[in-house]
Amino acid sequence: MQLLLAENEQKTIEYLTKGLREDGHAVDAVGNGADALALALAG
Repeated sequence: MQLLLAENEQKTIEYLTKGLREDGHAVDAVGNGADALALALAG
């Protein structure tokens, strides 16, 4: 499953991304909602 993670705390991004990838998910992580929206709209 492809996931988009928006989180402003770098340590939280690292923790969540690591766990999700270990469970077999593809993760795109960004530092804020504006970047998440831009990435989602870009496809």
